[in-house]
Amino acid sequence: MFTTQTDAWTMFTILGLACVTVISRSFFFISNKEWTLPRWAQRGLQYAPIAALAAVIAPEIFMFKGIVLHTLADARLYATAAGVCYFYWRRGAGQAVLGTIVSGMAVYLPLHIGLGW
Repeated sequence: MFTTQTDAWTMFTILGLACVTVISRSFFFISNKEWTLPRWAQRGLQYAPIAALAAVIAPEIFMFKGIVLHTLADARLYATAAGVCYFYWRRGAGQAVLGTIVSGMAVYLPLHIGLGW
């Protein structure tokens, strides 16, 4: 049987983090005054999703085991190029994202499995 004991410091930390989370998320509901972001902050938040996506995807494409790629013999580079080209070719048309994924994988799989890149 597996048993664990939680000490007081761990419980205090969990409780403190829960309080900070609840207070910070409910701050906007507690205030009686209308609260608006400055124009520059609103404009900056428009780019947040694409910046977060790039921060997640870029290391996956350009790094291998924490080291920047130093060779062009990597299937991810060519799959990314194919996906980007397809997306810009079909931009504004239906199913552009699905086509981007399919075209990228159509390039990636033969290079990765067939050539071992």
